Amino acid sequence: MTRFQGTQDYVATDDLRVAVNAAITLQRPLLVKGEPGTGKTVLAQEVAKALGRPLQSWHVKSTTKAQQGLYEYDAVSRLRDSQLGDARVHDIANYIRKGPLWTAFEAENPPVLLIDEIDKADIEFPNDLLQELDRMEFFVYETGQTIKAIQRPVVIITSNNEKELPDAFLRRCFFHYIRFPDAETMARIVEVHYPGLKADLLRDALTLFYEVREVPGLKKKPSTSELLDWIRLLLVEDVSPEVLRQRDPKKLIPPLHGALLKNEQDVHLFERLAFMARRGQ
Repeated sequence: MTRFQGTQDYVATDDLRVAVNAAITLQRPLLVKGEPGTGKTVLAQEVAKALGRPLQSWHVKSTTKAQQGLYEYDAVSRLRDSQLGDARVHDIANYIRKGPLWTAFEAENPPVLLIDEIDKADIEFPNDLLQELDRMEFFVYETGQTIKAIQRPVVIITSNNEKELPDAFLRRCFFHYIRFPDAETMARIVEVHYPGLKADLLRDALTLFYEVREVPGLKKKPSTSELLDWIRLLLVEDVSPEVLRQRDPKKLIPPLHGALLKNEQDVHLFERLAFMARRGQ
């Protein structure tokens, strides 16, 4: 059995590699939590790449129902076709739309199945998938078929902790929380995206980035993806490490801060801090 060791494009910590391989060994879904921007969704893509398997994605929304992951019966189209005298109406299978789980179950090369942001859906959504994920099969009432997985896919489920997930669902998963990368891990992540970045620019950018994250009262802390966007802009605009190193109270807001601060409350917070710093001089 192929084991996940990370990839050239994805820096996986030791505990994350252990979690992925444990879930595969136990044949249980891997439930991954962590603040937005810690690479939860990308993990599924990289696991698929590392294992040489296709990726089947199901991006959950607030309106998504568990049934949609299995299949949907399009009764409206069938009614319309019957009114038009279409011969297709005699076979109900023509109006069954396969969902991501059905597609994953039928695949000869078992995919990595990503159920992304499961906490966005209704609280009953995870419970409605318990049996299907456990047994790797489900029944299609309209056609009388039982759809059973040819081979068990690797299931990766992500959550941003917007809602608590049911205990019965949690018991069936292997759980891993992706902690926000420390400076050393983050430097390795940046190196993957911007190889050969000057050491002093990387050091000063990371220092300022983590200082911004630690500001009390920040509504949305900048994430890894925002750091990468910011560094790209620093390179394009040729911002020097000296500019990043400045601690002038009048310039508390980082250069090109629109890549890091994503709402007006946080921008105003930095402006107030700068104003208070000037008054304290």
